Amino acid sequence: MTEDKGKYAPPFSLRLSKEERLRLDADAGSLPLGDYIRTQLFENPTPRKRSFRRPVQDAQALGEVLTALGRSRLSSNLNQLAKAVHSGSLPVSPETEAAILAACATVRDMGGQLVQALGLPDEPPKGGDK
Repeated sequence: MTEDKGKYAPPFSLRLSKEERLRLDADAGSLPLGDYIRTQLFENPTPRKRSFRRPVQDAQALGEVLTALGRSRLSSNLNQLAKAVHSGSLPVSPETEAAILAACATVRDMGGQLVQALGLPDEPPKGGDK
């Protein structure tokens, strides 16, 4: 088979029974199915050229975050705060400061839950708060 540079070989299809596919999925664990099959067939499989998008690791946690976002008026409230700050009409009282800090904490918590649900490394954002 002649290969042109930059071209992929045609895909190979394989029909499996439901039981075979369930076993293959279970054996692959968190690996993408194609990567798992390559590791089983070849001693030194060729690395993938494209990055793999991780599936949701914790659907329940992701659902909780999305539910909280849907129920809250967080984006609207933060937008109103930003407008008030820009116009100079936001009185800064201890209550206002506490409300803003509470909103920030809620957003940070949601970010942490999203990181967990998506199975991403739990690292602080670069250039963010310390």
